[in-house]
Amino acid sequence: MKCSTCGKERTIARTIGICIDCIRDEKNDVRSLTSIFHKSRTKFGLPKLPPKSARGLKCNLCSNECALDIEEIGYCGLRKNVGGRIEHISTSTRGLFFEYLDPHVTNCCSSWFCPGGTGRGFPRYAYKEGPEYGYYNMAVFLYGCNFDYLFCQNYEHKNFVNVTARSYEVLAGEMLENERVSCVCFFGGSPEPQLPFCLSVSRKVIEEKKRIVRICYEWNGCGNSKLVKEAAETSFVTGGNIKFDLKFFNENLSLAVSGVSNKLTFENFKMIAEEFWKDYEVPILTATTLLVPGYVDELEVENIAKFISSLSEDIPYSLLVFYPCYEMSDLPVTPLKQVVECYTIAKRYLKNVRVGNLHLLEVSMKEIEELSKRRLYKIKIE
Repeated sequence: MKCSTCGKERTIARTIGICIDCIRDEKNDVRSLTSIFHKSRTKFGLPKLPPKSARGLKCNLCSNECALDIEEIGYCGLRKNVGGRIEHISTSTRGLFFEYLDPHVTNCCSSWFCPGGTGRGFPRYAYKEGPEYGYYNMAVFLYGCNFDYLFCQNYEHKNFVNVTARSYEVLAGEMLENERVSCVCFFGGSPEPQLPFCLSVSRKVIEEKKRIVRICYEWNGCGNSKLVKEAAETSFVTGGNIKFDLKFFNENLSLAVSGVSNKLTFENFKMIAEEFWKDYEVPILTATTLLVPGYVDELEVENIAKFISSLSEDIPYSLLVFYPCYEMSDLPVTPLKQVVECYTIAKRYLKNVRVGNLHLLEVSMKEIEELSKRRLYKIKIE
C-alpha cells in the first residue's frame, strides 16, 4: 500500500499506515501518531500511553515510569492509584501467571546453545552431556507488559481481569517437587512489571539448592536496572540465560510499533554483558530479532549486530521468521530473500547466528547457510 506520509508503494501494515523510512526520519513526530497505532489497547481498559501526571504517584519498575493520578492505571495494567496510594495487582509475594511444562528440547530460542538443548555445563548446570530428553522446562507466562507490540503473538497477556494472583511459594514448590524440571523460563507479556515476584520465586529455588534448576528470562529488557541486574545474578549462578527481544535498533521504530522507547533495553543489555559475560561457563546472554516485513530490514539487523559485537562477538543472536498476527496480520511471512540478507549481514559481526521458525519457509538452517555463502541474496530469490 501507499505510505500516508511520502506516498511511496511499500510493505506497510494498515494499522500503522506509514513506511519504515518515514518512521526513521527524525523530522517526523512519531509520537503524535501513537493513538492511531494503539486503539486496540482500549479494548482491554489500558491507557494508550504511559500516564505522566505531574502530581501522580510514580512507579519505577520499568522504563515507562508511569506517574499515576487518582484512579489512573499504569501502562502495564498491573498498577492503579487508589485513593492516593498505588495498588499493586502483582507484588513480590503474589503474581499473575499460568505455568505449563515444555519437554526438552523445547522450542526455546536458546536451545541451540543452552545446557538443556546441548548439555553444555555438564554436570554443574546440565543433567546430561547432550540434550536433556526426558526433562522439562517450566514455562511461566506472566500477565502484563510494559510494551505494546502490534505484532505480539501473546497479546492475551492484557486480559487478566478474572485472573487470581497466586503465591510465589506455590510456584517455587512446583518447580522443586518435580525432579524432571531442569529449568524455568519467565516470559509473557514480559517479566518487567512482575520482576519482584519473579525474583522471589528465583531466590526460593536457589535457597533450596536441592538440584539443578536453571533460571531464564525472555523479555524486552526495559526493566528497572537494579532489578534486572538482580535477575541476571539468579540466571548466572544457576546456569540459565536471559533473552533480550531486540525488536528494533531505531528508537522511532520502537515508538511506532510498540508505543514506547527501547532505549533502556540496550543499556540493560550492555550492563549484563559487562557484568557477567566475561566469566561465563554457559552463555548467560542472548538476543533475538523478529524479521517483520517492511519494518525490520537489513539496516536494523546490522545496527543490532554491531551493537552486540561491540560487547562480544560470541554472544548468540537469533533471527526469527515472522508470522502475521494480532494488529499486523495483513503483513506476509518474512520472505526468504530478507532472511538470507539479514543472516548474512549479522554474520559479518557475530560468530554465533541462527535463524528460527524456518518451518514457515520450509527450508533448513543448512540451506540458509549455503544461500548466504553463495551470496544468492544479491539476486532475486523466488
